[in-house]
Amino acid sequence: MKHKAGFVAVIALVLATLGWNPFAARRDLSGLLVEDYSEFETGVERQPNGIFLVRALTRMPKVKAKMVRWWFADYMQTTEHYKRWHPTAHIWMDWENKVPGEVVGASHLVHEYIGPELAKLRIQFIPPEELLGEVEDRADRWIICARPGLLEEPINVATMCHIIRDMEWGAEMRSVFWMGDVGKREGNRVVPSLEGVIGNTFLARSLAVDETAAVYLMTHAIQEMGYLADFLPGLYAAETGEGAAR
Repeated sequence: MKHKAGFVAVIALVLATLGWNPFAARRDLSGLLVEDYSEFETGVERQPNGIFLVRALTRMPKVKAKMVRWWFADYMQTTEHYKRWHPTAHIWMDWENKVPGEVVGASHLVHEYIGPELAKLRIQFIPPEELLGEVEDRADRWIICARPGLLEEPINVATMCHIIRDMEWGAEMRSVFWMGDVGKREGNRVVPSLEGVIGNTFLARSLAVDETAAVYLMTHAIQEMGYLADFLPGLYAAETGEGAAR
């Protein structure tokens, strides 16, 4: 009986530390690339491996996917541009490894409020295939993915994608964040590390990321993309000479 109780205790400790399925895929990709709407478009949800899945659907009237690409890859260069994106939460920005007209390979260095806390982040943009697998290249859709990490320490703390698709009346953006996807970085590479092993346990994720933080991030995403939708069609038309979407 003592051996049985001890075995149960060990199993309970392992599950509490690693999660119900420690070998589960880190990222739930369901519903992200479907044409119709999924059952989970906006909200937060703790995954069996401890990651907090955060999703937000933003409708962007008169916007097109190419405008959002232009905003990230071409236009946004200064802190003033960045503040316009969210006047109360965005504080400062810079770029690292930025090439004009491109965003993959660059890192967006930012200070921004997510909820009441000031976050200092390095958001490294990566090919969508690294997170989503094979992705069809389409003129009516643009996908941008990244590994957000701490600006002042070489640690990534999440992964994320924005998926923008054209609609008759404008565009829709699906934003998804996997909070608690931890990795140590060297430059732009994620490298094996003790921090990654410990940080990706269920226990560590449960302690580091709670529902309040997930809701703050969801709210921030909805707000900043709402601000962007308000001014982007007019800005794009003024800067490029192309008419805003109808």
